Parts: sequence; C-alpha cells; structure tokens
Amino acid sequence: MGNREDLLAGARKAIMERGVAKTTARDIANAAGVSLAAIGYHFGSKDRLVTEALAEALGTGIGDSMAELIEATEGRPMTEAFASMIDGLPAVFAANREGMLASLENLLRMARSPESQQFMSESLPQVNADLAATLRETHPHLTQRQAEAIGELYFALTQGLSVLWMMSPDAALPDGATLSTACAALNDSPETTG
Repeated sequence: MGNREDLLAGARKAIMERGVAKTTARDIANAAGVSLAAIGYHFGSKDRLVTEALAEALGTGIGDSMAELIEATEGRPMTEAFASMIDGLPAVFAANREGMLASLENLLRMARSPESQQFMSESLPQVNADLAATLRETHPHLTQRQAEAIGELYFALTQGLSVLWMMSPDAALPDGATLSTACAALNDSPETTG
C-alpha cells in the first residue's frame, strides 16, 4: 500500500477506536505509520481524509451488500424486487453499525466543510451509476433511465432508512411491501388540476 491507502486505512482504524470527534490528525498518521504532513499532501485536510475514509468503508460495506440484494432479485417482478431489497436493508445496517455511527457523527462536520461537500457531490454520480448498472444487469428489461431512477430511489431510501434504524434499531422500519404500495399508488393516482 502507498501512503494514501495507508492513511485511509489508518483513518478508519482510528475513527472506529476513538470516534470522529476525538480522532486527531496525529492519531490517523500514527495509525497509518506515516508523517503528519502526508495528510495535507494526499488529502488537503483531515476533514477530507475522514470523509473519504468513511465513504469508502460504507461504500464497500453497504454498497456491496445493496448490490447483492439487487442481484438476488433476478427474474422477479420489479415490485417484488423492490420490496425484497428494502426488506434486506436492516441486516445490512446491523452488519455496518459502527461505520454508520461514525458516518452520522461525521455528517455535521461535513455539512460545515465545503471540501467534504465537494467530495460527496463528486462521488454521488458514481454511486448512482453503479446502482443503475447492477439493476440493468439484474433486470435487463429496464431502460437506462428507469435503472438510474430506481438506483436513485434505492440510494435515497437507504440513506433515510439507515438514519431511522440508527435512531431506533428495534423499531419496525417501513417494510418493502408498504413502500412498494406507496410507489404504485403514486403512479396510479389520478392527477388533479386546480
């Protein structure tokens, strides 16, 4: 591994041990086995490093699990596929709980960091493109635009449901059938003009 990869791994290690707020740049450099100056050289700031490290960890943990949930719906009607993917999310959240806690802790700091916001803005199109590609491979009847729209819906719902799950892991989240019914109702509702 190079210094950049060592820093990402060191940041994840330090954050999981100490939490985002208590992790210093020195903690990260020590965990990575590199100089403190390497953070500025490779990432510009500790904030950007922390954001990238958490995004990469959750992108791998949650993103790969979402892809597996989508792939498991091959050959099923889209309403069933949607419900199944949503119903699989609580297990994904449970498996990634510590990373999600760190990400939530990082969220307020990110909201105040234009550099971190820029990284997230630049990363989201790729996240959506990856979801759309998995959807098209699993459900080849979808058009590119349909796959992109469903991928964006999956991503948005996953973000919202993950926050609800973190606030109350034992509470019942909206299930896939309920959310599928809601989507169908939006599509079937007569438009009113006023």
